[in-house]
Amino acid sequence: MNAPLTTPREPLVVAAFSGYFGDRLTGLDEAMAGDAAHVLIGDYLAEITLAGISARYRKDPTQGYAEYFVKQIERHLPALAARGTKVITNAGGLNPRGLADVLRGLIDKAGLKLKVACVEGDNVLDKLEVLQAAGHPLTHLDTGEVLADWGRTPISANAYLGAWGITAALREGADIVLCGRVTDSSLTLGPAAWWHGWKEDDWDKLAGGLVAGHVLECGAHVTGGNFSGFADMPGITFPGFPLGEISADGSFVVTKHARDGGSVTTDTITAQLVYEIQGPKYLNPDVTVDLSDVRCEQLAPDRVRVTGVRGEPPPETTKVAIFAPVGWQIVSWAFVTGRDIDRKLALLRAQLHGLMADGVDQLDITAFGTPAAQPETQYEATVPVRIAASASERDQLTEEQFFLKLNSLYLWSVPGYYTDSGAERALKPQRRIEYWPALLHVSQLTHTVVLDDGRELAIAPHPKAVPAAKQPLHAEPETFAFDPRRPTQRAALGRVAHARSGDKGGNSNVGIWASNPKAWPWLRQALTTDAMRSLMPEAAGLDIVRHEFPHIYAVHFIVRGLLGRGGSTNLRADQVGKAVGEFLLARQLEIPVELLVDAHVPEAPTASTSAANVRASETGTANV
Repeated sequence: MNAPLTTPREPLVVAAFSGYFGDRLTGLDEAMAGDAAHVLIGDYLAEITLAGISARYRKDPTQGYAEYFVKQIERHLPALAARGTKVITNAGGLNPRGLADVLRGLIDKAGLKLKVACVEGDNVLDKLEVLQAAGHPLTHLDTGEVLADWGRTPISANAYLGAWGITAALREGADIVLCGRVTDSSLTLGPAAWWHGWKEDDWDKLAGGLVAGHVLECGAHVTGGNFSGFADMPGITFPGFPLGEISADGSFVVTKHARDGGSVTTDTITAQLVYEIQGPKYLNPDVTVDLSDVRCEQLAPDRVRVTGVRGEPPPETTKVAIFAPVGWQIVSWAFVTGRDIDRKLALLRAQLHGLMADGVDQLDITAFGTPAAQPETQYEATVPVRIAASASERDQLTEEQFFLKLNSLYLWSVPGYYTDSGAERALKPQRRIEYWPALLHVSQLTHTVVLDDGRELAIAPHPKAVPAAKQPLHAEPETFAFDPRRPTQRAALGRVAHARSGDKGGNSNVGIWASNPKAWPWLRQALTTDAMRSLMPEAAGLDIVRHEFPHIYAVHFIVRGLLGRGGSTNLRADQVGKAVGEFLLARQLEIPVELLVDAHVPEAPTASTSAANVRASETGTANV
């Protein structure tokens, strides 16, 4: 399919099949068995994924990509060729050219005519010293430190490329485009620009295509997965992957395969719109998106239109994700049972710190939950205790140095203490990889497309790039929308709101939005920055940035430093802050009774689905 199926004015249908490295392996099977799509996209690269891949790549330069993608796609190559369906993915990791060679071998063996292209130029590891010498300090985005002062040896450094390399590959007839570290949204924006013939300065259209990519990139995130309103979702045992229908003007509709479980509602879309953003200005190498006026409209069961997205010229810099090993870490669990839990935990912490003081650099001891008031079983009276430690050298965390100390507590620690010895024997110290986010001028990148015939196309930096746009500041609400004399009731925030949280480096971000628009005036004025500090004591001393999205009834917070130097090195159990939103929804505050009376998460409108299809989706089977 070297040209659009019909005309460039028909909406482009994009189906997602992977949201991260480790997503369910049947994703591509499901996309091929589901509703028709012009393009299939698979996202495999989270911030930390390249660091993990780099270790294997250094040992074996023929590796460095998502190897299981080969198994996912091999069986579908004949059908892809017959249908003319395109596949766009960043499964190329550190070695998209190597992955391309593997796929070409499979295609030739099958006697097919599919063309494979790859996008390169994101890997700048070998250029770091030259870049710094040329006046690019690669300053840490959060701390202000320069890379030269880090004192670590990076094992990976990848700049975020944009979508025009993908677009160029498709214009040259590529059927499969394999990328390294392009922005997640580029996997959708690239084919949308190709399909509709968008120009480099079609800002609003590009912005719409980019946001479509942002919504689709995390797969089942928009069909009920990781959604605070999951209890009202049909077929939630196995929510399907989404599809996006992108129109020529940049507006788009999100839906799902009719045969699959889950739902697409304005709330599931809002959850993804506020996920892992840094405010209303969404920066990308191809366009800066303004989300201030973004809107969602439920058109029909499982069909939501997104509009109101505006575009501006892109920034002249792009993010570089740099990783380096900084030591080792290990995690184990102990359990404490019975009465006087607080005093038992206090003594256990003191004993562990005494035992570990000379052997580790950091020690984090976290108790989970509280015992039941009237436990019916031993385990209802038990509190799990997570013990995480880090050290500069691996031998500081060996069995002798770590596990034997935990096991030595049986006879002289608190009553009701024990460990899971079976699990301990399986645990070994793991590399501790630290994240260094920085910016680099796009002129320093060599964005290249390698075509099936060996030709290489250079993708020039955007000619209209400008200094990065600043995030707008939203003033704190000054007055309360509800008469304080009206009755209130202490209740969980989740009675009237949804939330989703994520991470960017060491910062946690969380979007909270009203499940009923009637609650929006109260929500925006109740959730001030000070209120956030009160609801989340762990963030009391941290810098918090607050933004509002009035048309989707959302307040968004960035909590700087909550995740330390990033999810790959902090010792939190929830390393990347995925559960922060749910914690906040469980917190109680005074809520007007009139909102609680109306409060409910509406059941999602659902299209009729046959019992056979429901069973198929819930058991994970696919008719391939």
